[in-house]
Amino acid sequence: MSEVTAGRGFGEGPLSRASALIYTLLVVEGMFLVAAAPGLIALTLLGRDASNVPLAAACALPLGPALSAALYAVRRRSRDLTDLHPAAAFWRGYKANVRGVLKIWVPWLAGLAVIGTNLANFAAAGVPGWWAVLLVLVAVAAMLWVANALVITSLFEFRAVDVARLAAFFLMRFPKATLGNLSLLVVAAGVTMVATELAAAVLASAFAAALLWNSRPMIAEVQEEFTT
Repeated sequence: MSEVTAGRGFGEGPLSRASALIYTLLVVEGMFLVAAAPGLIALTLLGRDASNVPLAAACALPLGPALSAALYAVRRRSRDLTDLHPAAAFWRGYKANVRGVLKIWVPWLAGLAVIGTNLANFAAAGVPGWWAVLLVLVAVAAMLWVANALVITSLFEFRAVDVARLAAFFLMRFPKATLGNLSLLVVAAGVTMVATELAAAVLASAFAAALLWNSRPMIAEVQEEFTT
């Protein structure tokens, strides 16, 4: 037996770490679905009609705090199979961040609802076609911005205005991370269009893990430059 193997305790090997990650993602997914259930149930009852855009935004209110708690729990997961408490971490993150997240999430949802309503009624507005392209670009930029904002407000304690500024700053600061998040956005949109909103929700913990992975440079810089 090698010295490395001999010095490694139970729950510290590669297989154990992989098992710990899978277990954490499964538990966090379950907690996410519980926390987001009111909004998800309401969303499934809404038809895919243009007039329901504001209602869909209202139904999405619980998703922000739930996703933030998932980010918190996955980030603070233990890599030791013998020391896993993902459910406790999820609810600890939920309670700690719910107010801060809603300060970001609610205005973002309101803005997205306005954009969605305008696009849904674009033909009746009588405005040039390029205006629709501009609205779509603004919506995509807003989604990328809120992804950064959720990561920052879930892992750090900043005022909402500072979170907003940092989230916008890091969009251009780390273009590779932004492109990675754009890919996640495309996948989530594709899953929702092909299946249902619930299909994307079932993958929420995996998306949270991928978002954290893409955000590593941003998280490191926030820790080094903006925290003591």
